[in-house]
Amino acid sequence: MKAVILPIVSALAFVVAGLPVQAQENAADHRAASFIEMPAAPGQADAFAEFLADAAPLVKQSEPGTALWFALKAQDKPQGRPQERLAIFDVFVDASARDAHFAGAVAAALKVNADNLVAGGWDRGVVANIRNADVLSTKDATDLYSAKTATFIMIEAAPGQSDQLAALLRAAGPIVAKTEPGTLFWAGLQIDKTTFAIFDIFADEAGRAAHFDGQVAGLLMEKSGDLVRGGWTDGVVANVRNYDILAIK
Repeated sequence: MKAVILPIVSALAFVVAGLPVQAQENAADHRAASFIEMPAAPGQADAFAEFLADAAPLVKQSEPGTALWFALKAQDKPQGRPQERLAIFDVFVDASARDAHFAGAVAAALKVNADNLVAGGWDRGVVANIRNADVLSTKDATDLYSAKTATFIMIEAAPGQSDQLAALLRAAGPIVAKTEPGTLFWAGLQIDKTTFAIFDIFADEAGRAAHFDGQVAGLLMEKSGDLVRGGWTDGVVANVRNYDILAIK
């Protein structure tokens, strides 16, 4: 696929709920992110995965404002979504860098090849699945290139609870940084007024298991009955999506 691409040159912070939101922010605030999950066209999952893996060097060479870029392949097929699924998650220094990414060489290459690789083509398979987000909080990346697996969780705030859920996610980044050495990167995201997400990466399944047994997961479990539509089981656990990491910028 290189020949196709290259020419297209804890409870601790949250419980203090009276603190101003700004006091809970960290250096990652005001950065932008994107998540795109795309269904592979029939018989094209391997070719699509190869395409995305080959794109990582081009992102590195041509997109200085793309701070992190992950190509992903889903480990499971949720009910009602029979196609194998590929995904891209990226973090940008600002919204302008995100715009530059979507106007860049990798996006152009994907657009050219989408009819062959993506079920639904460019418009229905790619563009319709873009989820842009603000980064609320992160654990900065460590041992980045040892990561093998990732998790993405979309969460819908319960009515009237968006601000409190955002505050929890802002507080969570520093807690992950202090207590989860096996979580190599973590980001709390806000997609729109009521929709939030968590993205994180791990070197192995032991790191993921430790994360879900950790303080932030415990805090979210404790508060989800009030803050998350569907509560812990239907609002969080049911939305966990696990991925193998194909490539990293």
